[in-house]
Amino acid sequence: MNDAIASPVSMTEDIRHDWSRAEIKALFELPFNDLLFRAQSIHRRYFDPNEVQVSTLLSIKTGACPEDCAYCPQSARYDTGLEAEKLMQVQEVLEQARAAKAAGASRFCMGAAWRSPKPREMPHVVAMVKGVRALGLETCMTLGMLSSEQARELAEAGLDYYNHNLDTSPEFYGDIITTRTYQDRLDTLGHVREAGMKICSGGIVGMGEGQGDRAGLLQQLANLPEHPESVPINMLVKVEGTPLDTQEDLDPFEFIRTIAVARIVMPASHVRLSAGRESMNEEMHALAYFAGANSIFYGEKLLTTPNPEANRDMALFARLGIRPEERAVEAPPADPHPQFYDAAAQAAGRA
Repeated sequence: MNDAIASPVSMTEDIRHDWSRAEIKALFELPFNDLLFRAQSIHRRYFDPNEVQVSTLLSIKTGACPEDCAYCPQSARYDTGLEAEKLMQVQEVLEQARAAKAAGASRFCMGAAWRSPKPREMPHVVAMVKGVRALGLETCMTLGMLSSEQARELAEAGLDYYNHNLDTSPEFYGDIITTRTYQDRLDTLGHVREAGMKICSGGIVGMGEGQGDRAGLLQQLANLPEHPESVPINMLVKVEGTPLDTQEDLDPFEFIRTIAVARIVMPASHVRLSAGRESMNEEMHALAYFAGANSIFYGEKLLTTPNPEANRDMALFARLGIRPEERAVEAPPADPHPQFYDAAAQAAGRA
């Protein structure tokens, strides 16, 4: 942490769970420089302004998802040319995790294109969590909707974070997804919290929503009983074959405003640049970091869409004087041998 961090009293005063839509819209409407100054000032009270958390995301099961999310190339409802792949073997996942750690990642995220995991699939993902954690990496998964029992099972395996995005405002949500409700998403977040895990939850901008919808998304997240520890802000990646493939581009300054407002209303959360970074130039990345973004997905592929090459990120970090955030992760008391994970997966049967 840097010397500019405020006292615990002033930091507590920043944390609110009663934001009105009008208040958040007023933040969006501030002059750009005023908004960024306010966001950066708050950012410095909670984080080292020159550290960025580096995470890697691996698709452990790709495509053939039954949901109809209008932005998603993994939906079985759209012809995007994406080839569906079965759930990866545990040992394959651990090899990817080792490579991610060697490249500087401190968190390893695993995503599966499911509506929700089936009972026969849980032993596989539990083995993945235990194996990645044994490597000394923070663990994160996104597997769709979870029951309370599934959330507890993942928590007992040592999963640190669960990602489940709200995507957009409640009012605009029905224009994007019809196969699960907004309340379904909130229920999953509730199960994750009750199980004792941390939450990664954000949304996607540039899907045709208005500024009021972006304010509505951030209001929903900021007014949760506890703020998500990580808030990914995704820029729509337009994939041919999806309903949003001809959507007009979002104004880059509006994207930066969204980052800044997220920082103000959720001061202690990591705000993550996620999908869409491939289309952002270095100047836009730098502005996003100044606006309060302090987490990125690192590597050449973000699930099924391109991501800036790892060495480009590190080169920009060097030019900006930014360093990757380091986090100590407590390993399990006794690290099982890798063969254990293969045996666990094989015993459960191939998904």
